[in-house]
Amino acid sequence: MSLGSVARIAIVSLLGATLLPTAAVHAQQTLNERLAAASGPGEGDSLVVDANEIVYDNDRNTVSAVGNVSLYYQGRSLQADRVTYDRNTSRVLAEGNARLRETDGTVASGDRFELTDDFRDGFIDSLYVETSDRTRFSAPRAERSAGETTTFSKGTYTACEPCKRNPERPPLWQVKAARIIHDNSEQMIYYEDATIEFFGVPLAYIPYFSTPDPTVRRKTGLLTPRYTYSSATGFGISTPFFWAPAPDYDLTLTPTFLTKQGVLGQAEWRQRFMSGSYNIRAAGIFQQDEDVFLESPYGPRGRDFRGSIESSGRFDINKFWHWGWDVALVSDKWFFDNYNVRSESLTNTFFKESTSTAYLLGRSDNAFFDLRGYYFKTLAYDDWQKQQPVVAPTLDYNRRFKGPGRLGGEFEFDLNVTNLFREAAQYRAIPGYTATTFPTGMPYETCAVFEYDRCLVSGIGGRYTRVSTSLSWKRDFIDPLGQVWQPFVGMRVDGFARALNATRFQNNEITNFLNVSSNDTITSRVTPTIGVEYRYPFVASTEKWGTHTIEPIAQIVARPNETRIGELPNEDSQSVVFDSTNLFSWNKFGGYDRAEGGVRANVGLKYTVQTDGGAYGQALFGQSFQIGGRNSYRQYDISHAGQDSGLENTRSDYVAGLYVAPREGMSFLGHARFDESNFALQRFDAQANASFGRLNAGLVFARYAAQPDLGYPYRRTGLGPNASLKLTDNFSLKGSVLFDLDRGVEERYKYQAGLINTYTKSNTWTAANMSLGMTYQDECVVLDVVYTSSLKDRSSGTKRSDSTIMVRLELRTLGEVSFSQDVSGSSSDDGTTQ
Repeated sequence: MSLGSVARIAIVSLLGATLLPTAAVHAQQTLNERLAAASGPGEGDSLVVDANEIVYDNDRNTVSAVGNVSLYYQGRSLQADRVTYDRNTSRVLAEGNARLRETDGTVASGDRFELTDDFRDGFIDSLYVETSDRTRFSAPRAERSAGETTTFSKGTYTACEPCKRNPERPPLWQVKAARIIHDNSEQMIYYEDATIEFFGVPLAYIPYFSTPDPTVRRKTGLLTPRYTYSSATGFGISTPFFWAPAPDYDLTLTPTFLTKQGVLGQAEWRQRFMSGSYNIRAAGIFQQDEDVFLESPYGPRGRDFRGSIESSGRFDINKFWHWGWDVALVSDKWFFDNYNVRSESLTNTFFKESTSTAYLLGRSDNAFFDLRGYYFKTLAYDDWQKQQPVVAPTLDYNRRFKGPGRLGGEFEFDLNVTNLFREAAQYRAIPGYTATTFPTGMPYETCAVFEYDRCLVSGIGGRYTRVSTSLSWKRDFIDPLGQVWQPFVGMRVDGFARALNATRFQNNEITNFLNVSSNDTITSRVTPTIGVEYRYPFVASTEKWGTHTIEPIAQIVARPNETRIGELPNEDSQSVVFDSTNLFSWNKFGGYDRAEGGVRANVGLKYTVQTDGGAYGQALFGQSFQIGGRNSYRQYDISHAGQDSGLENTRSDYVAGLYVAPREGMSFLGHARFDESNFALQRFDAQANASFGRLNAGLVFARYAAQPDLGYPYRRTGLGPNASLKLTDNFSLKGSVLFDLDRGVEERYKYQAGLINTYTKSNTWTAANMSLGMTYQDECVVLDVVYTSSLKDRSSGTKRSDSTIMVRLELRTLGEVSFSQDVSGSSSDDGTTQ
């Protein structure tokens, strides 16, 4: 739509006309009449003009709007002190505080605009552009072409806001270039002969580069390079290329050029659907120097090609059901570490294990369904892959529903199906020593003959299937005195199928494995349960200290004795942690392979306080008693489940729990277990968190007594402080440390056991893991500097510190640059040589 034809101007708004001279009003009325007469019906969009005065120059054939001029046309607006339209050239000249606002919110300011009548083409002097996403362009002169391309001569670009106190000061970063070309149709910005400045100081020169328009979230092109260094691979530079052919899928190719090993190729494909998304990641390299790695089984020397392939996805079936997968295949245990390849399958780096899974999951308000399979790939050099189980499938289903009619209460149905396969039995010998003295000589003997006091079996070789179902009912009754009675009943049925092969699965190394004569066994276990729980809350309210509740709790659970203890595998009930959280649990084993039997009473006292000021606290102290039948926690199975748990005696250890939240942003949570005979501390773990303005701090502490029957011959104590401090609105510090407070005790034991040759008393405050970081972040830049260090501890007793420095600089709209370097300077369990 052109301003050149006066006939196409349909509306003239005369704001403030009553204040204008009569001649000016007459001139605008005359112009309005001419426009109405010349305007054809239905011809396009209209132009709205607001101005104090309209001036005609018949000699020059121009029309000028003077004073507070605003022109509105097709979503664009132009403001200036004076706007002149030249009928001869069909161009618009805006002078004095000129501002052009585009339909997307971009605002261009300049001393002088010379544009075509539709504002699409022309030249602008002293241009300053601020886009809708807070990016800024400036140039002494710029040219607009077809309303789509703006060329800034000697241009400047930045995503930083100008300093409020001193707007003339250079921004934190900016790009200066001989030419900056902003192509709206391509949604690209091109920089020619460019220099990147920080605080006005040039730091990087780039002859030519391009970036997507700041409004673009996905655009085909090269991404910001990344830099790495390690002693095994040398210096490396990654140059990612991003390809986005469609809105719903894209591909990223990342070649990394390594000075010592050649080219590491990585690719990631991503695709979205209405119901979900998935990705596929692959990495691989043909190594140039294999000798920098250790020989098998300590390293990957001898491998020419190394690589990995991974995939993950999740899809919704409906609002209750979804399915997905996360799978990974890797050529060797050290590939991810050696080449710093990101892997979503590393669920726990401490255990150095890659977990693959596929699942079907359903949830509702009162039901839960989880069907999945697992494959575990060990990444630790001293682990044997044949001892890792393949679990497929495992099924968990739980549903709760109200009891019918007068029965009332709540029913709960639970189902678990587990099927797994392991090529070789996983077992080890227990060190031979007493709890008060350290042994001499080598304690790790082979388990040629399985004995409960010498051998610990974590998993069987062969196939193992178990089906467990249970149905329970409970209901609360409150009597006139306020006492709460909760009777409950339940029935659990377990079915087991075991198929062993004494020669194929290494079970012949334990000649009387499981102490059974048959390798193929199908059996079952039935465990009925009946009991009652009693509570009597005493409540007191005070005006000053709030509401206090003291609640004695007693529970008795009766079942027949557990059967076939030691004759069945134990895959999921090996860890028994007795504390206040499971004091009143019917079954204190963590899984389904074991089922608590006998008659047991659990008693405790709970205290709760709630103040009007918002403070809250709760404490629980209690004990458990085996009052009839056989104590399941004293009848040890092949994995020694229940030993050193505090439940193996008739009177259990005492347990206590405490939670305190004196105010918002401050809390303490702790659990402790004390020996029932002398009240010695057996287990303690606590966590504290506090927030004080700009400071957030936390502290984790754990202390576990020796559990020799479970293979832990020395005490374990750890302390983990962490904190983050926001120094200013832009600067913050963060750090965390995990101290191993019993490193000296461990080394002394290993020396006296003959596992290490020398013993030097270690610093009690050995830092097992440490992370320190600094972050600067504002509206246009993020700078992260992080130092991490972790103590590698091999089973042989050797140790070293694995330390890395990572620097990441992100310039908003331009991209990010990162660099990481290993600063350890010695060998580790990553398979590399010294």
